[in-house]
Amino acid sequence: MKGKEKIVIVGGGFAGLNLVKKLDKSKFEVVLVDRNNYHSFPPLFYQIASSGLDPGSISFPYRREMRKLSSKGARYQMGNVEQIDVVNKTVKTSLDTIKYDKLVIAAGTTNNFFGMDDLHKKVYTLKSTPEAIRCRNEVLDRLERASVCHDPEERRRLLSFVVIGGGPTGVEVAGAIGEMKRYILHREYPDISVDELSITLVEGTDRLLRTMSETASREALEYLGHLMVDVKLGKIMKSYENDVVAFADGEEIYSEMVIWTAGVTGEPMEIVGTEFQRGPGNRFVVDEYNRIKGLEDVFALGDIALMMGGDYPKGHPQMAQVAIQQAALLAKHLNKGEFKQAFKYNDKGSMATVGRNRAVADLNHMHLYGRPAWLAWMFVHLISILGMRNKISVLMNWIWAYCTYSTSLRLLIHTSKYPLRRRWNEDLN
Repeated sequence: MKGKEKIVIVGGGFAGLNLVKKLDKSKFEVVLVDRNNYHSFPPLFYQIASSGLDPGSISFPYRREMRKLSSKGARYQMGNVEQIDVVNKTVKTSLDTIKYDKLVIAAGTTNNFFGMDDLHKKVYTLKSTPEAIRCRNEVLDRLERASVCHDPEERRRLLSFVVIGGGPTGVEVAGAIGEMKRYILHREYPDISVDELSITLVEGTDRLLRTMSETASREALEYLGHLMVDVKLGKIMKSYENDVVAFADGEEIYSEMVIWTAGVTGEPMEIVGTEFQRGPGNRFVVDEYNRIKGLEDVFALGDIALMMGGDYPKGHPQMAQVAIQQAALLAKHLNKGEFKQAFKYNDKGSMATVGRNRAVADLNHMHLYGRPAWLAWMFVHLISILGMRNKISVLMNWIWAYCTYSTSLRLLIHTSKYPLRRRWNEDLN
């Protein structure tokens, strides 16, 4: 590694992993740092939460990826980034301190609870594989308990689900639970009446899927109606106490399981050696070359980067395509050692699925809905998953579930409590 500049990349999502692949390893020593030892596919977290897919089908080990030709020469190091020292050029993780010549922050986002204290302890979220598994276990646990409960009112309380946030993730997870209600309940839980399971999707604005067309919003609303999902628009959540969701207009909804998909904020990490402050949404404000303004030799990519100007005065949408395109351009600049081409986002469209044969897609000069959009959604997501084994596994699961209305993945597996161990130097309490 003598004579090579060391580039440390924080975060192995779409941006970080694509940057690793495209950097010239003959010029740079490349180190990828992530708290997990695997890359996940966030657009399908909701399918884990609804027992549609196995977590291993959308996860890919970084160390296996580093053996591939495109990544060969780079190395992976596990660690949760706690502090970045821009004076001494070091990244302190929970396990080690790493020196860098250039640093790329592609850590993505986490859940934003909009100042509601302790809400993160009460609601279920879908920003990681463990969170999706936790959500799946809770849904299945409630179905199993309700099936042996003899009190109709208690069953209704057990099966009261509320999804907060009408973006793609909220629409997709509400639709997935709606499919369980419509197609699975009478087959596998015959003791539970369809009327005893309630799903409410809550959105703070006047329509679903705000980043998509109004046509897509109307169609998504119609599809959710087919799946017996109650949609409430223009509702701002104020609090969640004692299993009651309270809204700003005074309305209250009882729910023992709230799934939060309403907002995101940049992953927290301490920056020392500078008076630097992050921008809106806890994101790093960058120039047109993804260089963080106010920091030297530090870049940001993807959801945690905020590039304002031109067609996107409030920043680009926090989508996978933005991250992938930014990573490709930054790799090109770093490999050449010069920054000449400003980033310009090529919008390839957006899509969301609302169950089998129900989806919406806004593509370039084209809008799809229903089965064509659903097939397009499946194709795009399938080719985006890493690893041929994973692609085949996901495809087989989808085909089996489509043909049989069933899945073998509704497994309620709780982790064992003992032995206790310390992780990331946290207390065991």
